[in-house]
Order: sequence, then structure tokens, then C-alpha cells
Amino acid sequence: MDQQTNLFRFNAALLRLPKSAKLKSFGVYIAGALYAIGFWSMIDAAIYSKTVNASIVHITFVDWIPFICSTLGMLIVNSIEKANLFNDSNNSFLSSNGNSTAWVARVILFCGFSLLAGGLAGSFMVFILKFLLKHYGFPTLGMGVSNIICNGCIMLSCISLWLSQNIEDEYSYSLAL
Repeated sequence: MDQQTNLFRFNAALLRLPKSAKLKSFGVYIAGALYAIGFWSMIDAAIYSKTVNASIVHITFVDWIPFICSTLGMLIVNSIEKANLFNDSNNSFLSSNGNSTAWVARVILFCGFSLLAGGLAGSFMVFILKFLLKHYGFPTLGMGVSNIICNGCIMLSCISLWLSQNIEDEYSYSLAL
């Protein structure tokens, strides 16, 4: 009797996304809207910092580093094809024929998620170190909050785009021999 062992206790068939072209395009639009909201909140904070802000605190390159990390992480995560994560026939790091695309894809995906998490954590650290510890009031504190909103929206955008890219079309067939 051929019994398949699962890594988790629940059935993975329950987690499969429905096949719909409308759902796929809706997910892509949501991802674009979330990224635009995040990008605009950072641009708005930078414009506010240079024009309206009356305090000595301004948006500098340090505030942009988490945004850059999150954007690079989003690009890396969404450039990995889902099929490349599972196409290795054996689970060794370097197989005998040199074909280790699944491991390379997993390592690159891990680096992308690490950049996303580092960007979000970095925005919290900039907020704490630059704004909270120095006890600034809310108009100035809002620049730090907008940095957190920016990186949170980029992370949600990445999740939405990853899920919508991996929805299979109704008429897609796997023609593997």
C-alpha cells in the first residue's frame, strides 16, 4: 500500500485557490493599489517633511532604506515561479546531475521574504529610534507612522500578488510526459 506522508495534519487540498481569471486580475489590481498606497504614503511624508514640517526632524535616506528593502523583497518574491519550488526529483542540495533549481529557488525566496520582513522591521526601528524615543508630537510622529504604513502595504501587496499569480487558469493544462 502506497501511503503518502504529509508534513502537516491538515489536507492541502483545502487550501487550493479557486480557478478564476477574474479573481486573478482582481488580486493583481489589489496588489497594485496597495503598493501605490504604500509608495504614496512615503512620498507624502517626504514632501511634508521638506515643505510643511516646522520641526528639525526630516525624512532622510535612513527613512528610505526600509522602503527599498521591502520593494526589492517584493520583486524577488514575485519573480520566483511556484513550479520551481517543487520540481526537484530528489531532495539533496546538489544532486548528481547538478540540477538543484528547487533549492536555489527556495533560497532566493527566503532572501526575498527576509528583505520584506527586514523592511517592515526596519520601519518600526526607525519609528522607535527616530521619533518615539525623542518624544516628538504627532505631526512629526506621523512621518514615522507613514513609513510603517508604507512597508506594511508593500508586504500586503506582495502577498496579494503572490497569491493571484499562483491561481491557475481554467483552461491551463499540464502537458508533462
